[in-house]
Amino acid sequence: MTSIYLSSTNPRWIPKTEGDLSAGIASGLMEETHYLDLKEALAGKADNRELARDLASFAIDGGTLIIGISEDKTNRTFALAPQPLKGLPEKVEQVARSIADPPLNVLTEPIDASANDGTGYLIVHIPASPAAPHMVDGRYYGRGDKTKHQLSDPEVIRLHLQRKVTETDALALLQQEINQDPLSEYGEQSHFFLLAQPTAGRSDMLLDLTNGANWRHRLAEVVNQAYTTELNGILTQFTPNLSDATQGHRRAGGAALSSHNLTDGRRHQPTGRWGDEDAIEVQFLEDGGLRLYSSRLSDNPGESNGGEQALFDAAAVGLTRRMLEVIRLTAEQAGYFGNWSLAVGATRLQGRRRYAGGEARAFAGLSARYTQDTYQQATGATWADLNTTPGAITGRLLGPLLRSLGSQDVFTKALTG
Repeated sequence: MTSIYLSSTNPRWIPKTEGDLSAGIASGLMEETHYLDLKEALAGKADNRELARDLASFAIDGGTLIIGISEDKTNRTFALAPQPLKGLPEKVEQVARSIADPPLNVLTEPIDASANDGTGYLIVHIPASPAAPHMVDGRYYGRGDKTKHQLSDPEVIRLHLQRKVTETDALALLQQEINQDPLSEYGEQSHFFLLAQPTAGRSDMLLDLTNGANWRHRLAEVVNQAYTTELNGILTQFTPNLSDATQGHRRAGGAALSSHNLTDGRRHQPTGRWGDEDAIEVQFLEDGGLRLYSSRLSDNPGESNGGEQALFDAAAVGLTRRMLEVIRLTAEQAGYFGNWSLAVGATRLQGRRRYAGGEARAFAGLSARYTQDTYQQATGATWADLNTTPGAITGRLLGPLLRSLGSQDVFTKALTG
């Protein structure tokens, strides 16, 4: 269960029962603040719009809404007011996604009333959104000390600039990875990069995962857990994939799993066998950062592609979806429920077309050649995004590339799951 941030003096409160909520009221924890709002019920359609404005206001710094708490405004006191729980979490999530613009992802946690009559309380966690501010009915909302308010134009501009700076920082880290490409002088294939960096992580966030006895086994276990039944059913299998990163190595700031042809010092070691150019590596950094590198975003399939290198857009989609699950798993293990900066990049793209294989060529633009040599795209993601809409994150990262290649419709399931 996610803890509720109340203030710097009460940073962690985790109500699990009706008794916890009652004790919170008695001890004075239940007070509307910049990070906490209390609502008795959601009655009609008008309440839906008001709820959307509440959620949007919290999305800037993050916060929590508790439904099922009534307020006596005259005496400034609060009391338990359990509400029917059936359908309530779904209603809140639908409001967050359909009324707020851009859509919000929230986490809901119901608490049953002791009467065991189907009523209870709903804890709604709203993570600080990388896409903030969010609009409702054409207006942006933020939160003051205790209540929401409509944002001024200067406030909106400042928040948009702040988001741009975060994306720029992620792209700078991505460029560092591209500059350190271990096969930059080898072969002809296109290369793929992905990075994830927690925006508020500890310097030792993944130390327990990357250090100590059996660290190789622990890293491999995380990667293996990313092979879920759901993902296996919607992603195309290709080589190399994350499961081909089996060799453990120490890396600056952490550890890595790589294919056999990337040795200590991250040096490429050809063996003279088929597949020498196919390398993959997943790095886990102590500060919570994760890095993915694959040197096979393209290959020469022979006469079926006129002897040219063909781009494997399916590889980019598959690697991104798998890595988002790895990111979610490592965050869960580390107890980090904050935001992430994400970026993907690809090199050696100029003039190349996607590999269509046996697909029907009814899709428009399958023969489109990519007109730049490098692709880079950054976005942000919350803990709720990683859990509920990883397909949408993938779409934000890869959408411009796929649309340029004319293949976005091919990956509908992977981009919406």
